[in-house]
Amino acid sequence: MKITFIASLAVTALSMSMALAQQPATQAPGSPPVSPPVSPPVSPPVSPPDLGLKVEVDPAAMAIVKAMSDKLAAAKSMSFTAFTIYESPDRTGLPLAYTTLSQVTVQRPDKLKVVSPGDGPRTEFYYDGKTVNAYEPAAKLVATVEAPDTIDAMLRAAFQRAAIYFPFTDLVVSDPMKMISENVQVAFVVGKSTVVGGVTTDIVVLVGKFAHVQLWIGSDDKLPRMARAIFLEDPARYRHTVQLSDWKIDPPLAADTFTFNAPADTIRIPFAPPGATEKGK
Repeated sequence: MKITFIASLAVTALSMSMALAQQPATQAPGSPPVSPPVSPPVSPPVSPPDLGLKVEVDPAAMAIVKAMSDKLAAAKSMSFTAFTIYESPDRTGLPLAYTTLSQVTVQRPDKLKVVSPGDGPRTEFYYDGKTVNAYEPAAKLVATVEAPDTIDAMLRAAFQRAAIYFPFTDLVVSDPMKMISENVQVAFVVGKSTVVGGVTTDIVVLVGKFAHVQLWIGSDDKLPRMARAIFLEDPARYRHTVQLSDWKIDPPLAADTFTFNAPADTIRIPFAPPGATEKGK
């Protein structure tokens, strides 16, 4: 749950928002778009507040989360769309909403494709079990590197090496339940909704040391439809949301779905964290 390229929908460090909140001002191909530069007031680091919560894990809540996790873990392939909304302070210190869209295709255990058409420059990420290509078409830039042979290991390595992260990692790893349930202190069922994702959903709250996460999970299909996180270390309590749609479980995939062929005029750059090239000049 703490792999920030491997960003989590989980409680300990729901990577979705943690990484969004820490995005740098410059961006490497394959990274989600960053928000425009702003000049927010600087707040000193704070420790997570003591909410006075004791461990209260409702088995009914965890059963809903486990059903979702089992459905995702059993899928040999899947595709979905992730629409992310996150808040960041503007020049007045009040929150603005920024958005990203990602079209995701997965084939377990060793293939992942993420196309992010906006906001910001379009980026494309390809992993074929051997190599990662992070590509920005408008700039004609690509970073290529050999990769580990599983999605889980690749996501870890991509973050450690290049600070690349996605806000839906807990959905595509091999064991979603392990990632999501780590360090949960409070879990409870809120109720049902009929307006999220166009289906009836069960609403569950998970609270850990660092984050409060609300999940909307399909009552019938057991698929995640939305996640909303607030990070307890953030004094402003900014909200980070991922809406998940267009789900396809075990769809047929073309043989070249995860293949990247660089155009002839593409410039190859190091696979490194955003800004690393500039700092090295």
